[in-house]
Amino acid sequence: MFNYTQLEEEKVDFLEIAPESELPNGERMFVDIGDTPIVIFNIAGKLYAIGDVCTHDDGPLGDGDLEDFNVACPRHGAEFDVRTGKVTSMPAVVDIPAYPVRVVNGTIEIGVPKE
Repeated sequence: MFNYTQLEEEKVDFLEIAPESELPNGERMFVDIGDTPIVIFNIAGKLYAIGDVCTHDDGPLGDGDLEDFNVACPRHGAEFDVRTGKVTSMPAVVDIPAYPVRVVNGTIEIGVPKE
């Protein structure tokens, strides 16, 4: 399962990322959690976090164009839904991770599965 947003809260560890004020509407933020690159999008005031690696060729997905809820890989145009990590357009055929995001006391937190 790649859509970690569907995990029950007790199966997720939330990690503090940054103040909410650092990610204005329409912007994105790049973070690394351990060896995992993640990009967080602020779309109309709602936050979404996905893995920042295209499953087609390991390209930097977060640098791609965003249209509605789809981000396109800048290398070959594979598209993914930032809400779920699902592939929406080839050449990629494997989904990417989607992570739960919340704001607690003005701080953005990303949930990662407990090991």
